[in-house]
Amino acid sequence: MSAPVSSAQAPIVVTGGAGFIGANLADRLASDGEHVLVFDTLARPGVERNVAWLKRRHHGRIAFRRADIRDLNACAEAVCGATAVFHFAAQVAVTTSLENPVEDFAVNVCGAIGLLEILRRRSPRTPLIFASTNKVYGDLAEVPLRLSDEAYRPVDASLAANGVNETQKLDFHTPYGCSKGAADQYVLDYARCFGLRTSVLRMSCIYGPRQMGTEDQGWIAHVLRRVFSGEAITIHGDGRQVRDALYVDDAVSAYAAALTRIDDIAGCVFNLGGGPANAVSLRDVIACAENLFQRPARLVFEPWRAGDQRWYVSDARRARDALALADPLPWRDGLARLADWIAAEAPQARAEA
Repeated sequence: MSAPVSSAQAPIVVTGGAGFIGANLADRLASDGEHVLVFDTLARPGVERNVAWLKRRHHGRIAFRRADIRDLNACAEAVCGATAVFHFAAQVAVTTSLENPVEDFAVNVCGAIGLLEILRRRSPRTPLIFASTNKVYGDLAEVPLRLSDEAYRPVDASLAANGVNETQKLDFHTPYGCSKGAADQYVLDYARCFGLRTSVLRMSCIYGPRQMGTEDQGWIAHVLRRVFSGEAITIHGDGRQVRDALYVDDAVSAYAAALTRIDDIAGCVFNLGGGPANAVSLRDVIACAENLFQRPARLVFEPWRAGDQRWYVSDARRARDALALADPLPWRDGLARLADWIAAEAPQARAEA
């Protein structure tokens, strides 16, 4: 465990801050002059490199605490006196939740409510912004789809043009969907019932540098890494499933803006994604990766996975308006940036493997 930041300035706590989005957010906050406490178990392989990267870039502004989000004493020590909390720490894979739903519940639900209770009882003015997921909307099986240009698209013209907005009914599928959805609702209800300054961002497909993507989570980085290395890519389904991709810098801007505007958005939920302009199929991403690395992908097809959405695109207009967000980076430009990072990072990853 690292010592606290040696400064009288209270830190912003980023739980799960060694992970992909958390590390990029910590980098942005420290670059803006904030002191940041990264709170993480380092359970995900490779994320210790993100902590080392942050410390190299921001000497004296980054502190690290290796601890589990379920450890209430460690959480209390971290967040009491903090200026804000960004809560990313989670069990993040649908497949893992199906294998061990009790562990999934303990991390995602108990971890979230433990943090909320600490703030309610000991630091009720400290903002908490929660990273939720589009999986709270279920598999959207009730949405009629058609195949267009080798990708699933909604038959409904409004959905196709705008995406799914925050009025879409909640429909938790899989233990992961249930646990993240329950935490999502607790965060919102603690604002309603107890006046906490909390907000929720329901993320779609975020991608970019520092993402240690796997087949189960972080699929865009996983696809690019596999094409780069020549390893096979397993496609569950037919590869025509669609998500809206949002580059990580744009996601980080949304989180930073949410903190700045927390008194205006307390108790509010926002969908956060690339929107219809950045709606891409798995096949689109594979073809782009093949072009970027100038090598063919090796594909293996498997059955559809439980709860997998054939189509999901965020209607992020509410977030863009409330948080004054710029238009997101076009997905092809973002994939090119991610490909450059993967190629540059590969020697270090191999050396540490």
